[in-house]
Amino acid sequence: MAFDGMSRRDVLRASALATVAGGTLAAPAVHAQATTTLRCGFWDHWVPAGNGIMRELCAEWGRNNRVDVQVDFITSVGNQNLLTIAAQAQARSGHDILSFPTWEPSAHARLLEPVDDVVGRLVAKYGPINPAAEFLAKREGAWRAIPAVSGTQQKPCLARFDLLQEHAGLDVRAMYPAEDRTGPGVDQWNWDTFLVAAEKCHAAGFSFGLPMGSFTDAVDWVGALFRSYNAKFIDESGTVTVRRDPGVRAGLEYMVKLARFLPNDVWAWDDASNNRSLISGRSALIFNPPSTWAVAKRDAPQVAEKCWTFPMPAGPAGRFTPYLPYFWGIWSFSRNKTAAKGLLEFLSDRTSAERQTTTSSGYDIPPFGSMANFDIWRTEGPPVGVVYNYPLKPHHNATQSVAFAPAPAEIAVQAYNQAINTKLVARVAQGGETIDQALTWAERELRNFARG
Repeated sequence: MAFDGMSRRDVLRASALATVAGGTLAAPAVHAQATTTLRCGFWDHWVPAGNGIMRELCAEWGRNNRVDVQVDFITSVGNQNLLTIAAQAQARSGHDILSFPTWEPSAHARLLEPVDDVVGRLVAKYGPINPAAEFLAKREGAWRAIPAVSGTQQKPCLARFDLLQEHAGLDVRAMYPAEDRTGPGVDQWNWDTFLVAAEKCHAAGFSFGLPMGSFTDAVDWVGALFRSYNAKFIDESGTVTVRRDPGVRAGLEYMVKLARFLPNDVWAWDDASNNRSLISGRSALIFNPPSTWAVAKRDAPQVAEKCWTFPMPAGPAGRFTPYLPYFWGIWSFSRNKTAAKGLLEFLSDRTSAERQTTTSSGYDIPPFGSMANFDIWRTEGPPVGVVYNYPLKPHHNATQSVAFAPAPAEIAVQAYNQAINTKLVARVAQGGETIDQALTWAERELRNFARG
């Protein structure tokens, strides 16, 4: 989610783990002259301090390796980052390193330098990269980008624990304490329980702030809900399955019920709207990174001190967490590929990753499960422990979810950008269509993408 009420954009693809033959490989030596320049275009972080730590880390590595690292920060507001990527891909000129949103490594796979050597060394040190990031970054048998720390987020529940306890009888701090364990009630934390809680909080005047528009917050959380019903809009081969898939129908039926207890204007919400609903005290729950809490700590401390982060509800197919990663990619036309790989390996190591995450107040999610124990998630507050359950932990029994996966990237990205999942719900819940009519519409739209 936006740090201070701004929007984002996205994109995807991959599948399988790097192996390291014959033991740990040595990192490449960076043989650079003092005049060597490495040009980097990183994402302009929602957390202002996030840019500062990236600049600091790059300068530190540059001094140690005699490389002049030049850093630009490119905003995602107005899709400026996507426009920059497209322009540089067309011109075959620009930065050596760029930050790529979700689907972009697949979209530009053939113009990105393979980074299997770097990923192999990182996996050897820190264990496997999460499957969702691997799916997105690995194309045609090669890693096309490195899953980034800076900018990568998840969207679990971020809620007012006092309102949930008072109006819905849910003690979420007891269910998910700031410890590596769960408490009473977790076995009932599913979408049925969620629906009851949404109805009760709505009746009390604190409707859940769940966007249903065309922006990423909406597409991501609705995508995770459908995934928890084992829904496939498009299968792995690119076949459109939306109209006959029982999981899509079941998820849609559930969403139509839930929509009755959401604010009337959620269909027009952008990526700032759910932030504002929680910070203003109007909503009991949203799905979001800690950025909303961080703004509340600054602007509405009486709200921040009553917030708690905990996993999404489970569905028939399990529990899924909305995941929106960034990647660091090296253009194949870069003249400084060795230096670029050296810098990205440095930015990805545990010490650098923890410095990024700590500076962003826990917002940034590393791609390695072994890094889910940084101190910042344990110590940040108030209340202390508010973001402890933000990174995915083994006791959450959850899987990271990317909307419209496992569809081929070239189809999935269009479905994602056109928000087919939220529009599907809107056609029934707001537009008055039957479920069959709405599914027929979605099938037609997705087939157009598949043919294109």
